[in-house]
Amino acid sequence: MPMRLLVILDPLPLIKTYKDSTYAMMVEAAARGHELFVCEQHELSLAGGRTMARVHPLRLVEAGAAGAASWYALGEPRHEPVADFGAVLMRKDPPFDMEYVFSTYLLEHAVRLGARVFNDPLAIRSHNEKLSIAEFPQFAAPTLVTRSADELRAFVEEHDEAVFKLLDGMGGTSVFRAKRGDPNMSVIIETLNQFGARTVMAQRFLPEIAEGDKRVLLIGGKVVPWCLARIPKDGEFRGNLAAGGRGVARALSARDREIAEALAPVLAARGLLLVGLDLIGDCITEINVTSPTCFQEIRQQTGYDVAALFVDELEAACAR
Repeated sequence: MPMRLLVILDPLPLIKTYKDSTYAMMVEAAARGHELFVCEQHELSLAGGRTMARVHPLRLVEAGAAGAASWYALGEPRHEPVADFGAVLMRKDPPFDMEYVFSTYLLEHAVRLGARVFNDPLAIRSHNEKLSIAEFPQFAAPTLVTRSADELRAFVEEHDEAVFKLLDGMGGTSVFRAKRGDPNMSVIIETLNQFGARTVMAQRFLPEIAEGDKRVLLIGGKVVPWCLARIPKDGEFRGNLAAGGRGVARALSARDREIAEALAPVLAARGLLLVGLDLIGDCITEINVTSPTCFQEIRQQTGYDVAALFVDELEAACAR
């Protein structure tokens, strides 16, 4: 049955429709007759004991349509309780800053009043995309999380080579590769941990990154059979598309599927409808829950309709 669907997302003019996963979700939902509404994070509020949103009715415009100046048309905005929508998609991209955290509190209150929000705001807040791999050590490379410069140096000495990153980083930003004997070691650590003021994650460097940082998608506890391997550009060790990586769709390996099938039911049971696992070689490096992507790249290269599976699972979750 068609429903009213609210999507919380980044400014519409910034969306690249040829690759954006949220756009693919909205196209599929609209094709099934669901009514689309959008708002930005700053348009959420709490008033009269209810979580409200300044929403804009959204109509998708076919690319190249006569007289079309954009891919969307917006209706007049109005304030509505978030709980009045059939489903709410939280698709605001990182950074996961305090404003994002405040939004999860507002959405969590809406859930208490009957809203169906995906991913669940409490689950998003509880799953740091870097730290959450600690729950599954059997699938992860050796990892250290600390503020201590001495411990970070010792980790590199033990493993010869490591990758350092901040716990709230995204898109490959502030990711450093450090080798034993690196004359820049102190500078790298000081830049990241701010002389002990910030927490840093260190992971043993995985040379399999040359073959790609694989994004494996879990939707409603089901495993998408294709991943997108993000292959670093020449001279780079980061595979992130935002850092210039090249995306190549591949069928899941036996190890990819083993990891995905172990995590899928656990994460789905927590209200995480859509999860993006990052794997390098045989190891999981991150569990993305805020705004996982790669829908369109996988469909364009394999024909597998990720957005259709997503809306299937969204509809099923709302019907329960």
